[in-house]
Formats: sequence, structure tokens, C-alpha cells
Amino acid sequence: MKTLAAKLKIAILNGKLMRVPHPGPSTWARCPKLCVRSIATQTKPAMAILDDYLDIAKPHFSHIPSSQLSITAFHDSLPAFNHPHTSAAEKQAIIDRLKPFTIISSMRERTPFPGDLLHALPNLKLLLATGTQFETFDLPTASALGIRVAAAPGRGRTDGKPSSRPPRPKLDIKKGGSHPTTQHAWALILALARNVAADDAAMKSPAKAWQSQLALGLTGTTLGVVGLGRLGAAVARVGCLAWGMRVLCWSENLTQERANRKAEEMGLPVSGGYALEPGQPTFRAVGKEELFRSADVVSLHYVLSERSRGIVGERELGWMKKSAMLVNTSRGPLIDSEALYDALENGRIRGAALDVFDIEPLPAESPWRSTEWGTQGRSNLIITPHMGYVEDGIMHTWYEETAENLERWLRGDALLHGLN
Repeated sequence: MKTLAAKLKIAILNGKLMRVPHPGPSTWARCPKLCVRSIATQTKPAMAILDDYLDIAKPHFSHIPSSQLSITAFHDSLPAFNHPHTSAAEKQAIIDRLKPFTIISSMRERTPFPGDLLHALPNLKLLLATGTQFETFDLPTASALGIRVAAAPGRGRTDGKPSSRPPRPKLDIKKGGSHPTTQHAWALILALARNVAADDAAMKSPAKAWQSQLALGLTGTTLGVVGLGRLGAAVARVGCLAWGMRVLCWSENLTQERANRKAEEMGLPVSGGYALEPGQPTFRAVGKEELFRSADVVSLHYVLSERSRGIVGERELGWMKKSAMLVNTSRGPLIDSEALYDALENGRIRGAALDVFDIEPLPAESPWRSTEWGTQGRSNLIITPHMGYVEDGIMHTWYEETAENLERWLRGDALLHGLN
């Protein structure tokens, strides 16, 4: 049986990227068809829209005359410049693609911008980012090179221009408001617990099967939250209110006092949130081992850093109950993928649900894409293509904010939400 590393190596070597002839910047694609579309004539300055997988960016910039700006939207994905599997040839291809552009519009951290890459882009003057996390952007180097970096935080345009989309309800977290990732995390937890994906596949299979296995009820079970920040606390709140779950929390520096404050911020009582333990804190801070040994569901909501990379490994997976489930909607490298693959291949836990991966998009030959999960003693596995934030409202809001900052830059006005 091949290890995950061996299978991933095959995935990287076979069919990862192929060169596609195209006038203008070199284009690399994961499919034989052209994955890039120019949406304006080639003039200077020039802007690249990166990682527009679903081709939704174009309408937000169509009002800008082509005489002022040329815009090229890329619908494929670049390999991460600083990933250890990215070859020298692939790095050069990234540079060749991005080098002509004065402005780059990025989608969250789909394309990292380390210092080595920024140094290789002499024409870049403006980097328009989206979201709120920029750990893969070397902001000090950008500043030193005179590259302005500005964010799109998701609050909408500031100039009063109407949105192209219906307004999104803004609800307080205490009254049901939540982040898209909170919803996706619970979609994965429920799909895994209730066998939604497995039963759907079985019923549509040539065998036309019926029930595949018993579902796992969540009422009164234990939810382990790794990382009690904004998203982790929101996921914990749902578990507490919807299913009466006991909530255990852990992070490197989490104290019970901070966990109590989070419960209050979520509109929950400091203690008594779990009916079977009325005297215990609603969000109970525990040690890492206690969380992994006790939880029926472990959900990751940790910021990725060099310290947190591989924070869930062979040891932590070994602590988990055989009936437990692991869900990751945060960042792929938080989990040691080799250790998780081995645990799932040998059925050591009930299952896992992954929305994030070490390499994204997930290579076509990745062993995570196998249809054999949940069979012959293997654990169940649900995978989704990093959909935690890919929601109609927030995606279009980010592009609207990006368009406003682009207009301001073209007029020579001060940028909004500057990062450097």
C-alpha cells in the first residue's frame, strides 16, 4: 500500500501543471482548456485578477474604461511560491505570469506573496487583498519595495454606490449572526455524523443501495474546539444551543477566564451551558490531551503559523476515540496529513471532514479524492473544495470593495483599509 507522500508525489509529477499557449503573460493550467480570459485590451497600467475560480469578478470592474486599465482574470490557480513542493520551473512560471502587471487583485491567501516573489515583480505597485488574514503576505518587504497593499474586509463600499447584490442581513452573534465558515463547519459535522454523503452516493450507485450505516446522534455529546477565537466560539455556541453539547476548548494560551469571556460574548452563561454539568463552565478550557481523548467531535479553528503547523499529529489522533470525528475548516497544514491518512486508512476514528488542504486546489490524483473511503474498514471522509468562505454575499462584497479601492488608486486618492 502506498503512503500518502508517495501518492502525493505522483499527483505532483503527473498532470499537475501544463503550459497553454496564450498571447500575453504565460498561462499555466490544470486542464487542457484555456483557464484565463482577458477582459480588456492590453494597455498600461495592467491588473491581474487571481484565482477567480468561478468567474464572478468581471462585472465588478466592467465600468472601468479599457483606455485607463487593462484587466486579465485568471480562473486557474498558481502553486504556492513558497511551498516545498513547488519546483524552480514552477516558481519561474509564477513570476512570468505576474511580472507584467502593475496591480494584482488576490483572493484571500489562495496565492501567497512572500518576499522572494515580490522582489521578482518590478512592475507591481498595488496589491489588493481580500479578507482579514494575511500571514502569507510579506508586508514589510512590500513596504520596502513601494508596493501598496490594501484589504477588502467585507463591510461593503463606503461611497454610497449601490451594491449589485441584495443587502446581507447583519445580525449580532447573540441573535443568530454567524460567519460563513461557521455554517460550513456545521454542514460538515452534520453530514459526517448523519452519513449524508455516504448515503447519497450509495443510493445513486449502480447497486441502488439503501441505508449505509448508523448515524451518530449529537445531543449531549462532547464538542472539542481547538482554537477559541471568533470562529471557534461561534461553532461552540451552535453546539451548545442546538444540540446541548458539552464544549471543551483548547489553545496554547487559553485560560478559563478567557474562555468565560468568550461565552459571554456569544450570549451564553458563563457556567451551566451543559445541562448534565450545571456547575461547570459553558466553555471549559482543558488540556490538549483531555480534549482529544474526551471529544466526540473535534473542530479546528486555529491560525496557521510555524508554531501551529502539524498541531494535530499521530499523537493527537491516537488520543481520539474510535467513534470520534475530526473536522478542519481552518488550514490544511494544521494536521499532519501523513498521520491522518494512516489513521483513516486503518479506521482508527469514525471519520474526518476536510475543507482545507496542504495543496489547493487539491491535485486530481490526490488520495483524498478516493471513492473507497468508508469501505473495507476505512474511516469515512468528506472533502469540500475550501468552501468555508465561498458564499455569494461575502465574495461579491469583497470584489465591490476591491473595485472602490481600484477607482481611488486610479484617481490618485488615498486607499481604504491599507495594510502597509
